Amino acid sequence: MDKKVRVAILDDHISTVEGHAVLLQKDPHIEVTAKMRYGAELEAALQNNIVDVLLLDINVFESETNKHPYPILSVIPKFLEKYPNLNILVISMHFDRGIIRAVMDAGANGYILKDDQETLLDLGSVVKSIATSGGIYFSPAAYELFSKSVHAESDLLLSTRQAEALSLCAAFPNETSDKIAEKMGIKHSSVRTLLSSAYVKLNVRNRAAAIIKARELGLITPYPPEPPK
Repeated sequence: MDKKVRVAILDDHISTVEGHAVLLQKDPHIEVTAKMRYGAELEAALQNNIVDVLLLDINVFESETNKHPYPILSVIPKFLEKYPNLNILVISMHFDRGIIRAVMDAGANGYILKDDQETLLDLGSVVKSIATSGGIYFSPAAYELFSKSVHAESDLLLSTRQAEALSLCAAFPNETSDKIAEKMGIKHSSVRTLLSSAYVKLNVRNRAAAIIKARELGLITPYPPEPPK
């Protein structure tokens, strides 16, 4: 990896923020560029720093003087539209199918439970994987809940829009997800939601693996057959 992965951390507990930062900064390929406790600090942090991955807790206050919840679910799509290369990984104590689904529908790259110590100890590897592949990552228990929710939508392996998004990714492999969104006429965050749900249905974690699997299953246009030798 040639360049460092830049990470910002937002969590209402300063000990958690510092704990994540200490773990991440042990990796020479990761740089923590911003550490925050309140939601009101987030926009300035993204404006003033290059951030590849944002680690985000769900339960944070708006500010030190405003002890109301920061509207995480509504700001995730907003920031993804403004910063197309941003990846968002939620780390939360909430183990609830509705919350997990809402976070992923908003366009997040994954959901890690705070009691998943094994994953948190390997947080640097998770962050680098998401930053380089634009894929998804879940704690095992969170993945099981989200997977059940996704598979309950339809008997079809992929929805029409999921297949369309993957087909465009296959046809234009060098295009970013915001460019794919333009081709589909939808928001950037919506493309990310379609792709993350497709990854779960295909039991893969990134775009390249999803395209290969979808082609193997005949869900998107395959490569043309090789001419006879």
